[in-house]
Amino acid sequence: MGEPRGIFCSAQGCVGDVIIEQRLVESKEPASHVPLACSAQYCAFPVDGNVLCLWNTKDPSYQPLTLQGHHEPITAVAFGNTVSPLLICSASQDYVIMWSLDECRQKVLQGLSPRGVIMGTLLGQVLCLRLSPDDRTVAVCAGNKILMLDIESRSILAELEGHQGHVTAAEFCPWQTHIIISVSEDRSFKVWDHHVGSLIYNSPVLTAFPLLSLLIDAKSRQLVTGCANGQLWIFSLVEGHHYRCVTRVSLKKKSESFSRRVESRLCSLPEESQRPCTHGLEKGEEVEASLPILGLAPCDLSAIVSAPCVWGLSSETTSCLWIGSSAGLFIFNLANFELEAVLHYRDFRSLSIHVAGSCAVMSKANDDKAICLLTSLFGRKIVMLEIRVAALVRSQQGHDAGRHLSVLPRTCVGPTSPLCFTTAKESKTPPAPQRQSAGRSTVKDQPLVFHTKVRSSGYASAPHITMFSPKANTRKRGDHSSRRRDGPRCKEYPLESSPPTKLYKQRVLAHGPAAAHCVQYSGDGQWLACGLANHLLLVFRADLSGTPTVFSGHDGAVSTVCWSHDSRWLLSASQDGTLRLWSLRRAELALCVGKDVFSKPVRSAQFYYVDTFVLLSSGPELQLLKYHIDTCKDEIQRYKQKSRCKRVFRLPTTGRTEITSLSAVNDFYSYLVLTAGRNRTLEVFDLNAGRSAAMTVEVHSRPVHQICQNKGSSFTTQQHEAYNLFATTASGDGIKLWDLRTLRCERRFEGHPNHGYPCGIAFSPCGRYVASGAEDRHAYMYDLGSSTFSHRLAGHKDTVTSVAFSPAAPQRACPETQEEASFGRDFSVLLREGRLPIAGLSHPGRQAAAVRSGRLTAGRRPRRGARRHQDSRPSPPHTAAHARQCPPLLQGSPLLQERSWHPVLLHRMWAS
Repeated sequence: MGEPRGIFCSAQGCVGDVIIEQRLVESKEPASHVPLACSAQYCAFPVDGNVLCLWNTKDPSYQPLTLQGHHEPITAVAFGNTVSPLLICSASQDYVIMWSLDECRQKVLQGLSPRGVIMGTLLGQVLCLRLSPDDRTVAVCAGNKILMLDIESRSILAELEGHQGHVTAAEFCPWQTHIIISVSEDRSFKVWDHHVGSLIYNSPVLTAFPLLSLLIDAKSRQLVTGCANGQLWIFSLVEGHHYRCVTRVSLKKKSESFSRRVESRLCSLPEESQRPCTHGLEKGEEVEASLPILGLAPCDLSAIVSAPCVWGLSSETTSCLWIGSSAGLFIFNLANFELEAVLHYRDFRSLSIHVAGSCAVMSKANDDKAICLLTSLFGRKIVMLEIRVAALVRSQQGHDAGRHLSVLPRTCVGPTSPLCFTTAKESKTPPAPQRQSAGRSTVKDQPLVFHTKVRSSGYASAPHITMFSPKANTRKRGDHSSRRRDGPRCKEYPLESSPPTKLYKQRVLAHGPAAAHCVQYSGDGQWLACGLANHLLLVFRADLSGTPTVFSGHDGAVSTVCWSHDSRWLLSASQDGTLRLWSLRRAELALCVGKDVFSKPVRSAQFYYVDTFVLLSSGPELQLLKYHIDTCKDEIQRYKQKSRCKRVFRLPTTGRTEITSLSAVNDFYSYLVLTAGRNRTLEVFDLNAGRSAAMTVEVHSRPVHQICQNKGSSFTTQQHEAYNLFATTASGDGIKLWDLRTLRCERRFEGHPNHGYPCGIAFSPCGRYVASGAEDRHAYMYDLGSSTFSHRLAGHKDTVTSVAFSPAAPQRACPETQEEASFGRDFSVLLREGRLPIAGLSHPGRQAAAVRSGRLTAGRRPRRGARRHQDSRPSPPHTAAHARQCPPLLQGSPLLQERSWHPVLLHRMWAS
């Protein structure tokens, strides 16, 4: 036995006592793949083949306890779950023996040889043992069978058969003790009811490599299994999820990405605080082809890693686990599917083992220390390591990652801030009027035809006199105002609301093969704007009644729509390179900013700082425009645009990378702007200081195509910490939920297929849900407290491209319910009602127009004899056939003016 050796630094210069080698022993037999087990007080392993050895983890000065009774090499070891008496079970090809450690310790003190209870004989090659939570039953994985043995009567309770290969691991479900889950070399897992002895679920083949390890997390109710090539599979055990796969993780890719993030954090530190270590391999050393997952164990980081305490995101509910591999130890977060810390054995040259053959880890809750038991892959050494978890995690995390950022402003606007800009017209005081004497005043000749308005001389008509007009409708007007004040729109938004699930309404949006790109509700929840690929912008009423207002003028697909805070103006950006501002009341163009202003096309645009500015991205630059809207009309010079705008500030991104998405709050004053770059970076700008405030790299595996902030609405009030949450999404990489204060990914949502088309996301006004489009013609709803989807909304015929929640309280048309709309490539808009409102878009498909209530059904074409809206203008001949098939929504609409269009764009509603 070796004495404890402290290891304080590696050859690369890492600072801090992260790991200590407590014990070392060399076995007479090769120790490459011997079974290992750890508990809160002991570590157990076989030495010399058939001798079971136990080390005390609390006091290394205690002498090891050796237990003899097997004649064949020990192949499996497992501790019990109760503290008193503490049981340990060992198995070989000859016996399965149960030991009571308290009795064995007393026997040793008396000078006697400790003996165990033989549970079974000649059961075969046993690779795994597991005791039930109450320590009354032991599961013996012998060959391709699982034998359930009763500890008290030593009898076989059940024999579970079904695997095609050796069973490598098994675990009891903590909240359903009659359920046991097993993995096997046949590359599948099975769920059993061992009380009945029946199979509940059989998974398909997951991978080409055998499954080696298994863990059931009680907090997140997830099943985690690892295979020999370093793949980690996570499944949901929530009732009703039917063991769906949440995600699949490559440990090698996660380790490489984590190393790059650590290096970028170290490079961003000041020179005096930089550390020379890179946590990587030395020059000339080869990276391993795979990292086999040898063991899984729970890890508690609640005292180290802080999370926002909103909607189930507190650090107490965030689960982490230890992953033991041949090259090192990894701390994996089950909420965001990212690595929190990495410990490579090769980084510590004083360690006795650099490549492990077997691994077992144990860490107690609210304890800074973890115990790791390792065996050498190419030797006979067995070591026990003590790991300081807090020192390991903090040494690899960024210092002041969030730099105390917050969406809510904490300081006043500075005098040199770009947000203090005012136009020359506003700052310039008009000159005082000069008085002239009546004798010198003369009437100058002015051209009559150039006046703005030509007043009548009054000779042709008699003067109009306004007579007495009684106010007869005073009471009605008062009733109307009180009714509006007490109406549903002014009610508080329900925070404890359920998501929409039922489809109840479906409407046609447009005609022709033109996808719907974007959708957004107005701030008051009364209007719904949709941007289409056929250069049009449509505005609906929130309840989808009446004919939509059509805004035309763009020469390219409308890529962005945004409402002003007062819901009077609508901003749109197009692929033609122009930015247009529309008046909702007049249904006309108020301002057009052409290509001559922007050097590169506008990717994103929105109102900012409570409608004071227009914020946009053009290439690698973030630009701030000050605008002035003049709606007065000159009847002579109608072509002349009186509205104007001026660029007051521009700021390039770090590295001058192209901005793919931006987001900022417009409902209240906020200084921060979030941007995503083509190089997969996320950068935060402080426009009060006029500079970049923070940046993080490797946000997604692909460039981010949308940033969505939790902005709430004017009808609800959330916790002030919740406004610092925002989500990002990228094709093929799911959705990530971030905390702006730390710039950490707090949770990751996966389950919706999105591999090629940029599908949109949206926060619910209550801040509890995130909705996303998908390529399987569904909209997905995620709860912030879970990584997998809670609802899957059907109804579209093609990819759902955009979703939006209504910010208002329950609609008048649907009392005590709210709506959700989704838009997709089948040109349909589906509206669902429930306690939450949402809208979505999809792409080309068959035409459908239906009103749904109750269960989800396929959309039908309207009847030929359906009543149609009559237009006073004559219809062109080529629209007559369309008029017979078109739903009432678009009768007489300019959408029917083109011959090549066909009725395929729909609008649908859901209800809960």
